[in-house]
Amino acid sequence: MAKLWKKSGITLHPLVEKYTVGTDYILDAKLMPYDIQATKAHAKGLQQIGIFRAPEIRKIFSALNRLEKDFRKGRVKITVQDEDCHTVIENYLTKKIKKLGLKIHTGRSRNDQVLTALRLYMKDHLKMIRQKTKRLAREFLDFAQQYQNMPLPGYSHTQQAMLSSVGHYACGILESLLDDIDFLDYSAEHINKNPLGSAAGFGVGLLLDRELTTREMRFHKIQINSLYCQNSRGKFESIYLESLSQIMLTLSRFATDLLLFTSQEFNFFSIKNNLVTGSSIMPQKRNLDAMELLRGFSTVVMNNEAQIKDLVKGLISGYNRDLQLIKKPLFESTEIVMDSLDIAELHLKGITPNEESIMQKMNKNIFTADLAINLAKNKKMPFRTAYQKAMQLMKKQKFDKNSYAIYIKENLKTKISLGAPGNLDINHYKYRLSKI
Repeated sequence: MAKLWKKSGITLHPLVEKYTVGTDYILDAKLMPYDIQATKAHAKGLQQIGIFRAPEIRKIFSALNRLEKDFRKGRVKITVQDEDCHTVIENYLTKKIKKLGLKIHTGRSRNDQVLTALRLYMKDHLKMIRQKTKRLAREFLDFAQQYQNMPLPGYSHTQQAMLSSVGHYACGILESLLDDIDFLDYSAEHINKNPLGSAAGFGVGLLLDRELTTREMRFHKIQINSLYCQNSRGKFESIYLESLSQIMLTLSRFATDLLLFTSQEFNFFSIKNNLVTGSSIMPQKRNLDAMELLRGFSTVVMNNEAQIKDLVKGLISGYNRDLQLIKKPLFESTEIVMDSLDIAELHLKGITPNEESIMQKMNKNIFTADLAINLAKNKKMPFRTAYQKAMQLMKKQKFDKNSYAIYIKENLKTKISLGAPGNLDINHYKYRLSKI
């Protein structure tokens, strides 16, 4: 198929073609539906300024609908020779509806085409990721409610520090996910600006109806300055990836906790057999490989964010071909996060706390800070004096199995500061979820 920029009498060297196209023709399969959506909006905008008439718009829409169907069924593909989805769309329209296809590029550039398609892709996937994150948050809420009174050691410097609970732990992940959703919403609103009509970055000699295209594509605002539209590429994508990185930071901590807490040494949680893999040489192994990969994928997503920032920093204003390289880290990170949310939910549903094992592993020194606070409160001691006294008293403290279990349960109830194990304020999280 003909390249949109091709000049007569010049054939591009095949090595240059291969190098400049790279994998873009493969990656653009993800943008095709969004580019078709934007092309419909652009066509309607051209109708408003007299480039197309209503019957012509119907023909264009019919051809674009056929293209979308043909592409989905594999009858239309993007090739190296096409370079990108933008070329496929224009050539397809030209083949099917002749002159109307030749007119579709009036007033636009591939530069604002890809900007718009990427913006629509990010908007769409932020909604999907938000939905998955909310669903996972609900699962953590249910888990927290179910086990809010089950003790669990809390750790500081990887040492048992103070008494926590399974519900307290789950609420910590839950609140983090709710904050992650807030960040997703901020990112979605920030990037919800229409760049279509900025052309190559310098506008065109047509009074394009950018308000109409904004409504057609359900953008909230118009991105006004045509040069900034180009300069915002990379900035908007890095904000998008920052919101994804926040989710991966939450999930990677959960993954590490599960790897530790399901180990034989801890045995705080048991996990379903269909969630673990094995060893090719050690028959007894039960490996939580998915959580190790989730932890590793968090690094990939954060590195992808840094890569996009590195690609765009210091570029001269306007379009630069370096920007093509943003697509791969953007798409890769999106798929990683969507899959990671699903796998985290699956593993949360697949674990059960082992209360007996938790009780056995609990070191009595975990209550020393509570004892110091009680001495300061009830005996009116200066806290530093109580601090020293508590350690001496705890060394002398003896428990049998039954009294120890009772002491642990009673200790949980005493932690009444807001957000502590004895005062989780579950209703706060229910309220936040109801508003999302």
